[in-house]
Amino acid sequence: MIVNPLASMLLHASREDPSRIFLRTPDGVIWTYRDLEAMSGRMAQALQRIGVSAGDRVAVRAEKSAELLALHVACARVGAVYLPLNPAYTGSEVAALLDDAEPLLVIRDDALEDDANEDDPISGRWPVASLGTIGEAPFGEDEPFEDVTRSLDDPAAILYTSGTTGRPKGAVLSHGNLVFSAETLARAWGFTKDDVLLHMLPLFHTHGLFVAAHCVIASGSSMVLLDAFDPIAVIAALPESTVVMGVPTHYVRLLAEPAFDSEATKGVRLFTSGSAPMLVSTHDEFSARTGRVILERYGMTETCMLTSNPLDGPRRPGTVGLPLPGVEVRLSDGDPGGIEVRGPNVLAGYWRKPELRSTEFTNDGWFITGDLGRFDADGYLEIVGRSKDLIISGGLNVIPKEVEEVLDALEGVL
Repeated sequence: MIVNPLASMLLHASREDPSRIFLRTPDGVIWTYRDLEAMSGRMAQALQRIGVSAGDRVAVRAEKSAELLALHVACARVGAVYLPLNPAYTGSEVAALLDDAEPLLVIRDDALEDDANEDDPISGRWPVASLGTIGEAPFGEDEPFEDVTRSLDDPAAILYTSGTTGRPKGAVLSHGNLVFSAETLARAWGFTKDDVLLHMLPLFHTHGLFVAAHCVIASGSSMVLLDAFDPIAVIAALPESTVVMGVPTHYVRLLAEPAFDSEATKGVRLFTSGSAPMLVSTHDEFSARTGRVILERYGMTETCMLTSNPLDGPRRPGTVGLPLPGVEVRLSDGDPGGIEVRGPNVLAGYWRKPELRSTEFTNDGWFITGDLGRFDADGYLEIVGRSKDLIISGGLNVIPKEVEEVLDALEGVL
């Protein structure tokens, strides 16, 4: 019996091959999987001493770092619900989300604590701890931390998203959601222990944390952890990388660099793109420059990944590929139709908003993504826009993406 599904997945490599490199940074920081387990255990001990127990929300507002990844693991180990917040949010924006989530603890890193002052809406309203203090908390010599028992259905994280209503709401993701998604993606994209992911995404978002970082951890591979996206830093790190995950804007900016070519990318076996649609022209320019085809996929906060172009097989620009194994995708009536999904990757509901079950899910239990799409003859899904963006003119449906594609094809339009 698995005592704690998410912690077991996150620490599998730490217990199977502890001396293996987990991450390195351009400035020389190196962590092994043993370091990840030790730091997460230290943090888990500190969280329990503060009073955090299973089911408590722990909100985190911190810059990207190895310690932030360890804190995510620590929260899983104590059974807490991890609530990552964008460090760029203002104090009032954070306070509004915390009012809704009611965390037992808010953790900030030392750099962001400089923002705290008498007018800070966070201080004095919730217990606050420093990420550095949590990481340095003393504990018994080599004393192992006993992971708290959790089930696949227990909540593991809350990520706030505007979704289809425009108002932020907390998507509650379970242990089962995150474990299924990580293991499914790692297999679908062929991750092995020999892979090195170039991590240039934020860690408060599904893409950077539950896709990129989790694929590495689930497969026991390693990563190069960049503070943020910078095209020069990315190109410098490509020779030691085998996988790159990005968003379309990343690839547009990389293609603006003359040094980004087939020689620079020759050691990378896989480039993926997501979080926004990629223009076919970007696909074409990327292939012409590098000789590679970007693997585009489709996901969202509430479901992690739904579909993916195949690792081995045709990757079709303009599509997001086929449903992932174990995930079902269908279209509601119409062409294009509303994209709906069900599977072990789909959230059970939103934090303290049970009424959304009737509006965000169909009567037979499929999640309504709010996106419009169509399948081609081979089952590849094309996303054509959001249902709320659809324009009806003269009784006909006008899809903004199709208008954009015509404009993009005009000479002089960038």
